[in-house]
Formats: sequence, C-alpha cells, structure tokens
Amino acid sequence: MTFDEQYPNIVWMMENGRVEIGREPYSDSFIRVIDEGGLVWESDKTYKTIADALADAEAAIGRWADEIGL
Repeated sequence: MTFDEQYPNIVWMMENGRVEIGREPYSDSFIRVIDEGGLVWESDKTYKTIADALADAEAAIGRWADEIGL
C-alpha cells in the first residue's frame, strides 16, 4: 500500500495546506495541521510509533473535513 492510499487525508492536506511533523521548541505537539486560516489540529506530544501519530492525524483531518463540509 502506498502512502497516498494509506493516508489520503494527510496527502490532501499536504496539497491544500500544510502538515508539519516533528518537534518544535515552541510547541507541545508532534504533528501540526495548518490551512490558510491557521491551525486546524495539533497532535499529542509523544506517540509510541510514528505510524500511531500519522493514524491520529489522518483521522483528525478526516473529522475536520467532515465538520466543514469538504
């Protein structure tokens, strides 16, 4: 399975907004999802695996898209 197939919401957001992955000194999150209006979602600070973090982001972006009618 490709990344695009496994994480379609993340891919969509990467094409239409921004997905930041990694630690930042000014943030308590591991992943940040941003669109033109600002911060859409922030993850927890730590995850057992990166796969867990990506799955959390995938689900969060999907919920957000549903809420705003995308």
